[in-house]
Amino acid sequence: MAGYRDRLNGKTWIAAHRGIAGGDIPCNSVAGYEAALLQGADVLELDISISLDGTLYVFHPTKEPLYLGGDKLIPQMHDEELDSMRLINSDGNPSTQSVPKFHDILDHFGQRCVLNVDKFWTDIPRIAAAIREHGLQDQVIVKTPLTPEYLKQLEEYAYDMPFMPLIRKDDGTHEMLLNNPRIRYIGAEVLFDSEESIFASQAFVDRVHADGCVLWVNPIIYDPRTQLVAGHNDDCAITGDPDGSWGWLVERGYDILQTDWPLSMRLWGMHRHPQRFDSLANYQKK
Repeated sequence: MAGYRDRLNGKTWIAAHRGIAGGDIPCNSVAGYEAALLQGADVLELDISISLDGTLYVFHPTKEPLYLGGDKLIPQMHDEELDSMRLINSDGNPSTQSVPKFHDILDHFGQRCVLNVDKFWTDIPRIAAAIREHGLQDQVIVKTPLTPEYLKQLEEYAYDMPFMPLIRKDDGTHEMLLNNPRIRYIGAEVLFDSEESIFASQAFVDRVHADGCVLWVNPIIYDPRTQLVAGHNDDCAITGDPDGSWGWLVERGYDILQTDWPLSMRLWGMHRHPQRFDSLANYQKK
């Protein structure tokens, strides 16, 4: 389903990567998401993991040693054990925050912003059912790589939810999904490590926009060896060149930028591109 650009109404949306982390507040926590909204995020990114009891939690898979201080993964833990643990803060100590359940995050934030449900492919039927139970089909963006099996499950279980595939090459995915009435396709998350990529071209951006769809890009750096936007990233922005990094992406026309620095991006955007970025005061009044 095209037309999601109408919802953005000419604005650039800021997506907070796992919320905000700093001090005693870890990422993927209720406090971290509250901080992200206070700092001007339009979208919160949620990673989904599933416990041994089948409960949906918001946690980035495989990061348990870093954020929980143990070797056991969430799929190896029962709820009772997991709920007794506390997320690790920036000094390596247990914080006040526990691993949030997906249902609780939907309750707490679902009517306040858009929720990017990452790792949707972990269990498409169950995660889609939880979103539908809360009546939040219009408040989410769900994502998967595009495989035949995921496509089949999307058509069956998530037909009414805004969907973005994660794509690294222009293989006709946009046109195929645009013409699939069983998928609520709104655009794509594109990944590119070179400005020579078709995804970095103005022609590609214009083509997607002409169909009423949006493009999501990732200035985030989770591993400096992995470039997601051809070097126009958060690190460059924060260390002195926001115009050449975030600015390059905004001027190219990308619609949603995922960052670890939402406040810095919001303040920069309000100054450099006020027509694309709303005032921070609009967020702090919520």
